[in-house]
Amino acid sequence: MMRLLSAATAVFVLVASQQCVRADEKLTVIVFPGVQNLAMFVAQAKGLYAKRGLDVEIKFTPNSDELRNGLAEGRYHIAHSAVDNAFALKDKANVDIAVVSGGDNSFNHLVVQPDIQSPADIKGKTVAVDAVNTAYAFQLYEMLRQKGLNKGDYEVKPIGGTGSRLEALTKDKTMVAAMLNPPFSIRAEKAGLKDMGTAAAALGAYQGTSAFVLRSWGAANADTLVKYLEAYIEGLRWSLDPQNRTEVVNLLVERLKLPEDIAALSYDSTKNDFNRDGAIDMDGLKNVLKLRAQFEGGTPASPEKYLDLSYYQKARAGF
Repeated sequence: MMRLLSAATAVFVLVASQQCVRADEKLTVIVFPGVQNLAMFVAQAKGLYAKRGLDVEIKFTPNSDELRNGLAEGRYHIAHSAVDNAFALKDKANVDIAVVSGGDNSFNHLVVQPDIQSPADIKGKTVAVDAVNTAYAFQLYEMLRQKGLNKGDYEVKPIGGTGSRLEALTKDKTMVAAMLNPPFSIRAEKAGLKDMGTAAAALGAYQGTSAFVLRSWGAANADTLVKYLEAYIEGLRWSLDPQNRTEVVNLLVERLKLPEDIAALSYDSTKNDFNRDGAIDMDGLKNVLKLRAQFEGGTPASPEKYLDLSYYQKARAGF
Protein backbone atom coordinates (compact mmCIF):
# COMPACT_ATOMS: atom_id res chain seq x y z
CA MET A 1 0.00 0.00 0.00
CA MET A 2 2.80 2.40 0.94
CA ARG A 3 4.54 1.66 -2.35
CA LEU A 4 1.33 2.34 -4.25
CA LEU A 5 0.85 5.62 -2.39
CA SER A 6 4.42 6.63 -3.07
CA ALA A 7 4.05 5.84 -6.75
CA ALA A 8 0.77 7.72 -6.93
CA THR A 9 2.35 10.70 -5.17
CA ALA A 10 5.26 10.66 -7.61
CA VAL A 11 2.90 10.61 -10.57
CA PHE A 12 0.88 13.46 -9.07
CA VAL A 13 3.99 15.56 -8.52
CA LEU A 14 5.18 14.88 -12.09
CA VAL A 15 1.82 15.79 -13.62
CA ALA A 16 1.52 18.89 -11.43
CA SER A 17 5.00 20.04 -12.43
CA GLN A 18 4.19 19.51 -16.12
CA GLN A 19 1.00 21.52 -15.71
CA CYS A 20 2.97 24.32 -14.08
CA VAL A 21 5.37 24.40 -17.03
CA ARG A 22 2.48 24.52 -19.45
CA ALA A 23 0.82 27.33 -17.47
CA ASP A 24 4.08 29.26 -17.42
CA GLU A 25 4.35 28.90 -21.19
CA LYS A 26 0.88 30.17 -22.03
CA LEU A 27 1.44 33.29 -24.11
CA THR A 28 -0.90 36.10 -25.11
CA VAL A 29 0.21 37.87 -28.28
CA ILE A 30 -1.30 41.19 -29.40
CA VAL A 31 -1.47 42.09 -33.11
CA PHE A 32 -3.39 44.15 -35.63
CA PRO A 33 -5.63 42.08 -37.92
CA GLY A 34 -4.04 41.41 -41.30
CA VAL A 35 -1.90 39.25 -43.56
CA GLN A 36 1.19 40.23 -41.55
CA ASN A 37 0.13 37.60 -38.98
CA LEU A 38 0.36 34.73 -41.45
CA ALA A 39 3.30 32.98 -39.78
CA MET A 40 1.47 33.01 -36.44
CA PHE A 41 -1.75 31.69 -37.94
CA VAL A 42 0.23 28.83 -39.50
CA ALA A 43 2.13 28.14 -36.28
CA GLN A 44 -1.19 27.74 -34.47
CA ALA A 45 -2.94 25.73 -37.15
CA LYS A 46 -0.03 23.37 -37.87
CA GLY A 47 0.85 22.79 -34.20
CA LEU A 48 4.24 24.50 -34.42
CA TYR A 49 3.72 26.24 -31.09
CA ALA A 50 2.24 23.18 -29.45
CA LYS A 51 5.14 20.91 -30.36
CA ARG A 52 7.39 23.33 -28.48
CA GLY A 53 5.16 23.29 -25.38
CA LEU A 54 3.60 26.70 -26.06
CA ASP A 55 -0.06 27.63 -25.76
CA VAL A 56 -0.37 30.84 -27.78
CA GLU A 57 -3.45 33.06 -27.86
CA ILE A 58 -3.51 35.72 -30.59
CA LYS A 59 -5.59 38.81 -29.87
CA PHE A 60 -6.50 41.56 -32.32
CA THR A 61 -6.03 45.12 -31.08
CA PRO A 62 -8.31 48.00 -32.08
CA ASN A 63 -5.50 50.57 -32.08
CA SER A 64 -1.88 51.31 -31.20
CA ASP A 65 -2.72 52.69 -27.76
CA GLU A 66 -4.24 49.40 -26.58
CA LEU A 67 -1.33 47.42 -27.99
CA ARG A 68 1.32 49.61 -26.36
CA ASN A 69 -0.47 50.04 -23.04
CA GLY A 70 -1.35 46.36 -22.79
CA LEU A 71 2.25 45.30 -23.37
CA ALA A 72 3.56 47.86 -20.87
CA GLU A 73 1.03 46.72 -18.25
CA GLY A 74 1.84 43.03 -18.75
CA ARG A 75 -1.54 42.05 -20.18
CA TYR A 76 0.22 40.84 -23.32
CA HIS A 77 3.56 39.06 -23.51
CA ILE A 78 4.55 39.72 -27.12
CA ALA A 79 3.44 42.38 -29.59
CA HIS A 80 3.67 42.22 -33.38
CA SER A 81 3.14 45.67 -34.80
CA ALA A 82 4.80 48.50 -36.68
CA VAL A 83 8.25 48.75 -35.10
CA ASP A 84 7.69 52.46 -34.58
CA ASN A 85 5.21 51.54 -31.83
CA ALA A 86 8.14 50.00 -29.96
CA PHE A 87 10.15 53.19 -30.46
CA ALA A 88 7.26 55.25 -29.09
CA LEU A 89 7.03 53.02 -26.01
CA LYS A 90 10.74 53.44 -25.33
CA ASP A 91 11.09 57.14 -26.10
CA LYS A 92 7.72 58.59 -25.16
CA ALA A 93 6.51 56.33 -22.33
CA ASN A 94 9.92 55.30 -20.95
CA VAL A 95 9.00 51.61 -21.21
CA ASP A 96 12.07 49.41 -21.63
CA ILE A 97 11.25 47.28 -24.67
CA ALA A 98 13.34 45.01 -26.85
CA VAL A 99 12.64 44.46 -30.55
CA VAL A 100 13.36 40.77 -31.06
CA SER A 101 12.54 40.05 -34.72
CA GLY A 102 11.28 41.57 -37.93
CA GLY A 103 8.25 40.84 -40.06
CA ASP A 104 7.61 42.79 -43.25
CA ASN A 105 7.86 46.13 -45.06
CA SER A 106 4.32 47.15 -43.96
CA PHE A 107 2.58 46.29 -47.29
CA ASN A 108 1.03 49.78 -47.13
CA HIS A 109 -0.73 51.65 -49.92
CA LEU A 110 -1.86 55.27 -49.98
CA VAL A 111 -5.62 54.98 -50.60
CA VAL A 112 -7.78 58.01 -51.43
CA GLN A 113 -11.31 58.93 -52.36
CA PRO A 114 -12.13 58.48 -56.07
CA ASP A 115 -12.33 62.23 -56.71
CA ILE A 116 -8.75 62.81 -55.54
CA GLN A 117 -6.77 63.13 -58.76
CA SER A 118 -3.42 64.00 -57.21
CA PRO A 119 -1.98 64.55 -53.72
CA ALA A 120 -2.47 68.28 -54.24
CA ASP A 121 -6.23 67.65 -53.98
CA ILE A 122 -5.75 66.59 -50.35
CA LYS A 123 -4.81 70.14 -49.32
CA GLY A 124 -7.31 71.54 -46.82
CA LYS A 125 -8.98 68.16 -46.35
CA THR A 126 -8.81 65.41 -43.67
CA VAL A 127 -6.67 62.27 -43.63
CA ALA A 128 -7.26 59.27 -41.35
CA VAL A 129 -4.49 57.71 -39.25
CA ASP A 130 -4.23 55.21 -36.42
CA ALA A 131 -2.50 57.64 -34.05
CA VAL A 132 -1.08 61.00 -35.11
CA ASN A 133 2.52 60.38 -34.03
CA THR A 134 3.40 56.81 -34.96
CA ALA A 135 4.47 54.54 -37.77
CA TYR A 136 2.16 54.63 -40.73
CA ALA A 137 1.03 58.17 -40.01
CA PHE A 138 4.66 59.18 -40.62
CA GLN A 139 4.55 57.22 -43.88
CA LEU A 140 1.51 59.22 -44.96
CA TYR A 141 3.07 62.56 -44.00
CA GLU A 142 6.25 61.75 -45.93
CA MET A 143 4.45 60.53 -49.04
CA LEU A 144 2.43 63.76 -49.09
CA ARG A 145 5.54 65.86 -48.37
CA GLN A 146 7.23 64.35 -51.39
CA LYS A 147 4.32 65.65 -53.46
CA GLY A 148 4.55 69.18 -52.03
CA LEU A 149 2.14 69.01 -49.06
CA ASN A 150 3.43 69.85 -45.59
CA LYS A 151 1.77 68.44 -42.50
CA GLY A 152 -0.10 71.67 -41.75
CA ASP A 153 -1.69 71.67 -45.20
CA TYR A 154 -4.30 69.10 -44.19
CA GLU A 155 -6.12 67.93 -41.06
CA VAL A 156 -5.10 64.68 -39.39
CA LYS A 157 -7.71 62.63 -37.54
CA PRO A 158 -6.84 59.58 -35.40
CA ILE A 159 -9.28 56.78 -36.22
CA GLY A 160 -7.63 53.56 -35.03
CA GLY A 161 -6.52 50.35 -36.73
CA THR A 162 -6.58 49.62 -40.44
CA GLY A 163 -10.11 48.25 -40.47
CA SER A 164 -11.38 51.38 -38.75
CA ARG A 165 -9.58 53.58 -41.30
CA LEU A 166 -11.14 51.66 -44.19
CA GLU A 167 -14.56 52.05 -42.59
CA ALA A 168 -13.95 55.77 -42.18
CA LEU A 169 -13.03 56.19 -45.85
CA THR A 170 -16.05 54.24 -47.09
CA LYS A 171 -18.61 55.87 -44.78
CA ASP A 172 -17.34 59.45 -44.49
CA LYS A 173 -16.33 61.11 -47.74
CA THR A 174 -14.69 63.98 -45.85
CA MET A 175 -11.98 61.47 -44.94
CA VAL A 176 -10.00 61.61 -48.15
CA ALA A 177 -6.88 59.49 -47.55
CA ALA A 178 -5.32 56.79 -45.37
CA MET A 179 -2.57 54.20 -45.39
CA LEU A 180 -4.05 50.71 -45.82
CA ASN A 181 -2.52 47.26 -46.29
CA PRO A 182 -4.10 44.00 -47.54
CA PRO A 183 -6.75 42.82 -47.19
CA PHE A 184 -8.06 46.30 -46.39
CA SER A 185 -6.41 48.00 -49.39
CA ILE A 186 -7.92 45.36 -51.70
CA ARG A 187 -11.36 45.82 -50.17
CA ALA A 188 -10.92 49.58 -50.60
CA GLU A 189 -10.32 49.25 -54.35
CA LYS A 190 -13.32 46.95 -54.70
CA ALA A 191 -15.37 49.64 -52.92
CA GLY A 192 -14.32 52.22 -55.51
CA LEU A 193 -11.48 53.92 -53.63
CA LYS A 194 -8.25 54.73 -55.45
CA ASP A 195 -4.75 53.35 -54.86
CA MET A 196 -2.04 56.02 -55.24
CA GLY A 197 0.98 53.79 -54.72
CA THR A 198 2.90 51.88 -52.10
CA ALA A 199 4.94 53.15 -49.19
CA ALA A 200 7.77 50.84 -50.26
CA ALA A 201 8.02 52.54 -53.65
CA ALA A 202 7.96 56.02 -52.12
CA LEU A 203 10.13 55.48 -49.05
CA GLY A 204 12.55 52.69 -49.97
CA ALA A 205 13.69 50.26 -47.29
CA TYR A 206 11.22 50.21 -44.43
CA GLN A 207 10.82 47.95 -41.39
CA GLY A 208 7.10 47.52 -40.86
CA THR A 209 5.79 44.84 -38.51
CA SER A 210 8.24 43.59 -35.89
CA ALA A 211 7.99 41.58 -32.68
CA PHE A 212 8.82 43.28 -29.40
CA VAL A 213 8.60 42.48 -25.69
CA LEU A 214 9.34 44.08 -22.37
CA ARG A 215 13.08 43.66 -21.96
CA SER A 216 12.61 42.34 -18.42
CA TRP A 217 10.06 39.75 -19.60
CA GLY A 218 12.41 38.56 -22.35
CA ALA A 219 15.27 38.10 -19.91
CA ALA A 220 13.07 36.14 -17.50
CA ASN A 221 11.55 33.96 -20.23
CA ALA A 222 14.42 33.52 -22.65
CA ASP A 223 13.82 29.85 -23.48
CA THR A 224 10.12 30.47 -24.08
CA LEU A 225 10.83 33.43 -26.34
CA VAL A 226 13.37 31.45 -28.37
CA LYS A 227 10.84 28.63 -28.85
CA TYR A 228 8.20 31.15 -29.87
CA LEU A 229 10.51 32.65 -32.50
CA GLU A 230 11.44 29.17 -33.76
CA ALA A 231 7.76 28.47 -34.36
CA TYR A 232 7.35 31.85 -36.06
CA ILE A 233 10.26 31.19 -38.44
CA GLU A 234 8.99 27.70 -39.25
CA GLY A 235 5.47 29.06 -39.80
CA LEU A 236 6.72 31.79 -42.12
CA ARG A 237 8.75 29.34 -44.20
CA TRP A 238 5.77 27.02 -44.52
CA SER A 239 3.38 29.84 -45.43
CA LEU A 240 5.63 31.13 -48.24
CA ASP A 241 6.17 27.71 -49.82
CA PRO A 242 4.22 27.83 -53.14
CA GLN A 243 3.08 24.25 -52.58
CA ASN A 244 1.06 25.42 -49.56
CA ARG A 245 -0.71 28.36 -51.25
CA THR A 246 -4.20 26.82 -51.27
CA GLU A 247 -4.04 25.87 -47.60
CA VAL A 248 -2.61 29.29 -46.67
CA VAL A 249 -5.37 31.12 -48.55
CA ASN A 250 -7.98 28.99 -46.77
CA LEU A 251 -6.37 29.89 -43.46
CA LEU A 252 -6.66 33.61 -44.27
CA VAL A 253 -10.31 33.07 -45.17
CA GLU A 254 -10.88 31.45 -41.78
CA ARG A 255 -8.83 33.73 -39.54
CA LEU A 256 -9.59 37.09 -41.17
CA LYS A 257 -13.17 36.26 -42.28
CA LEU A 258 -12.38 37.02 -45.91
CA PRO A 259 -13.95 36.01 -49.20
CA GLU A 260 -11.65 33.57 -50.98
CA ASP A 261 -10.79 35.97 -53.82
CA ILE A 262 -9.67 38.72 -51.44
CA ALA A 263 -7.69 36.24 -49.36
CA ALA A 264 -5.90 35.00 -52.47
CA LEU A 265 -5.14 38.53 -53.69
CA SER A 266 -3.92 39.47 -50.21
CA TYR A 267 -1.51 36.55 -50.13
CA ASP A 268 -0.23 37.00 -53.67
CA SER A 269 0.36 40.74 -53.24
CA THR A 270 2.34 40.45 -49.99
CA LYS A 271 4.29 37.18 -50.17
CA ASN A 272 7.43 38.88 -51.51
CA ASP A 273 7.39 41.64 -48.89
CA PHE A 274 7.95 39.55 -45.76
CA ASN A 275 11.39 39.74 -44.15
CA ARG A 276 13.23 36.49 -44.90
CA ASP A 277 12.89 34.22 -41.85
CA GLY A 278 11.54 37.17 -39.88
CA ALA A 279 14.91 38.95 -39.83
CA ILE A 280 15.26 42.66 -39.12
CA ASP A 281 15.89 44.93 -42.14
CA MET A 282 18.51 47.26 -40.64
CA ASP A 283 18.26 49.80 -43.46
CA GLY A 284 14.49 49.75 -43.04
CA LEU A 285 14.87 50.24 -39.30
CA LYS A 286 17.10 53.27 -39.83
CA ASN A 287 14.55 54.74 -42.23
CA VAL A 288 11.78 54.38 -39.62
CA LEU A 289 13.96 56.19 -37.07
CA LYS A 290 14.74 58.89 -39.62
CA LEU A 291 11.04 59.49 -40.25
CA ARG A 292 10.31 59.64 -36.52
CA ALA A 293 13.00 62.28 -36.03
CA GLN A 294 11.82 64.17 -39.11
CA PHE A 295 8.26 64.58 -37.83
CA GLU A 296 8.81 64.50 -34.06
CA GLY A 297 12.04 66.49 -33.89
CA GLY A 298 15.58 65.61 -32.83
CA THR A 299 18.13 63.41 -34.54
CA PRO A 300 17.61 59.75 -35.50
CA ALA A 301 18.44 57.37 -32.65
CA SER A 302 20.72 54.36 -33.04
CA PRO A 303 18.80 51.14 -33.81
CA GLU A 304 20.84 49.25 -31.22
CA LYS A 305 19.06 51.22 -28.50
CA TYR A 306 15.90 49.21 -29.17
CA LEU A 307 17.18 45.81 -30.29
CA ASP A 308 17.93 42.52 -28.61
CA LEU A 309 18.39 39.99 -31.40
CA SER A 310 20.01 37.35 -29.20
CA TYR A 311 16.72 35.40 -28.94
CA TYR A 312 16.21 35.52 -32.71
CA GLN A 313 19.79 34.42 -33.37
CA LYS A 314 19.33 31.39 -31.11
CA ALA A 315 16.02 30.55 -32.79
CA ARG A 316 17.50 30.96 -36.26
CA ALA A 317 20.47 28.75 -35.38
CA GLY A 318 18.10 25.85 -34.89
CA PHE A 319 17.32 25.62 -38.62
